[in-house]
Amino acid sequence: MKNRKIITIVLYVAILLVAFSWILGLFGGKVNEIPYSQVMTLFRQNQVKSFVVQGDVIVLKLHTPYEGKNEVSALLADPEGFRQDMQPTLEEQAKTGVLESYDFIAGKELSPYDFILPIILAGLAILLVWVLVVGRANQNNPMANFGRARTMLGQAKGKKITFDDVAGVDEEKTELQEVVDFLRNPKKFTDMGAKIPHGILLAGAPGTGKTLLAKAVAGEAGVQFLSISGSDFMEMYVGVGASRVRDLFDQAKKIAPAIIFIDEIDAVGRKRGSGMGGGHDEREQTLNQLLVEMDGFAKTDGVIVLAATNRPDILDPALLRPGRFDRQIHVSAPDAKGREEILKVHAKDKRLDASVSLKTVALATAGFTGADLSNLLNEAAIKAVREDRPVLTMDDLNEAMMKIMAGPEKRSRVRLQKDLKITAVHEAGHAVAMYSLPTHDPVHQISIIPRGYALGLTWTTPKEDSNHLTRNEMYERIVGLLGGRAAEELFLKDISTGASNDIDRASKLARDMVARYGMCENLGTISYTGGDELFIGRDYEKVKGYSEKIAGTIDDEVKVLMDKAYDHCKQILTRDAEKMKQIVSFLLENETMTGQQFADCMAGKEIGQAEKSTLFDSVKTEE
Repeated sequence: MKNRKIITIVLYVAILLVAFSWILGLFGGKVNEIPYSQVMTLFRQNQVKSFVVQGDVIVLKLHTPYEGKNEVSALLADPEGFRQDMQPTLEEQAKTGVLESYDFIAGKELSPYDFILPIILAGLAILLVWVLVVGRANQNNPMANFGRARTMLGQAKGKKITFDDVAGVDEEKTELQEVVDFLRNPKKFTDMGAKIPHGILLAGAPGTGKTLLAKAVAGEAGVQFLSISGSDFMEMYVGVGASRVRDLFDQAKKIAPAIIFIDEIDAVGRKRGSGMGGGHDEREQTLNQLLVEMDGFAKTDGVIVLAATNRPDILDPALLRPGRFDRQIHVSAPDAKGREEILKVHAKDKRLDASVSLKTVALATAGFTGADLSNLLNEAAIKAVREDRPVLTMDDLNEAMMKIMAGPEKRSRVRLQKDLKITAVHEAGHAVAMYSLPTHDPVHQISIIPRGYALGLTWTTPKEDSNHLTRNEMYERIVGLLGGRAAEELFLKDISTGASNDIDRASKLARDMVARYGMCENLGTISYTGGDELFIGRDYEKVKGYSEKIAGTIDDEVKVLMDKAYDHCKQILTRDAEKMKQIVSFLLENETMTGQQFADCMAGKEIGQAEKSTLFDSVKTEE
């Protein structure tokens, strides 16, 4: 690369030298060494031995050197006049032998082209060099391609992604299979009079596999795949976003059939009119151009737009109408069967121990998305490599799961005995309260070893993969969350800041029960959260969708619910005070209590030395 740059520079310099040499060569012979008056003086002094006049230049050879030179030259303003004036003198000096010889040679008469042509050629050479230099500089100048869309053509190097690489979203793959069939055989659809959707919106929580599905569609169809992020359209300069949208669709039309994938489209597709003043004008102009390109007068045959977002509720209605994004596919978190399939896909390149049951892991990871499960296996593999083991075990998966959910253990942290006791009482309060709640998830492990931001943890594992929460289940979750604060008040006669996160979560659950889900008898089956989303400029003054009287009633009902749950929790802990003390003592001595040891204590049995347990031990599988 460096040698090529040197060769290019040398070439440019050579072109300039040739051009200037041409100009200099035309006038190079016309060197006025001595003035015309000195020429006449040399003739009068009989110093000229011979001379030649060619054109308007006279070259003299002298008898005696002039300023150290035997030959000098000069320019003649009027060569013919010089010849006529000097003819008598020349004849006389020739007779006496002073002038040995002389000659007048007719010179080429220069036309205007002789002056203009070299100048034009030199100018062209300079222009050529300038264009090459500036053009090469523009290639590395981001301003030169400011209006171009920053697309990535095709997929990353490596294995082509197909539907076989996507698991846990069978219904979504079926919907997208129609797009693949159309791109492969469009005639089958056009003969029936059917039109393929212009755009398909993939909506769902982060990590559910929206981008992976889009890549799989391109891989299955075998067509070009243009991907771009919604934020790539936006710049501080006016008009750039719309220009990039036009360029994106122009690129796709040239290589059609093709798929355009816009990731995080909410960055450019947010509802219009949500800005105050001109702060969002550029974004809105970009959205307008996108609307025109997707369903305007220009044809986009063979171009399908796929887009992904986790905020479909804030997209502009014009973007979601038929003719633009005709179809919306909701990509949800997988169920137990889907999680098992996803784990199998991500476990293909990993060496698993014979004891590893992916079905058990799938049942214990309720709520995990595809990205979460991929990260789980990756963290477990890293742990196995770090500990120099050839295979990945259930212990590795257990530690990886705990690390993802709460962070790594911090055993080296120096802790005061007072803080350990507060943490032990707090976590024991959670566990005992949860044990006495029929619908609460069972306690699997209690620990006072710090992880992440938490000083201690009480782990629970769900009994089943349910998609609903009943009013009683939500209430009992609030009771369980308040167990730590209630235990501190009852057994330490004081309260600490350790319950701050528990109170936040419990308060949110209580407010959702009252204001969102209509679970309060005094307020009725009404949702009071519809107007909570703020759009500056449109809803600046009106944020709440209810009156101040209702707001006060909501606050009162939330407090009543929280007080009821807190009193319920204290009743449970007071009744099981002796078991609370046993658990606290065991935690202060051993730092960790397994689910089996906890169950034995609550059943009145002796706490034995249980084997090391994992979060998957309590999961029941039917083989």
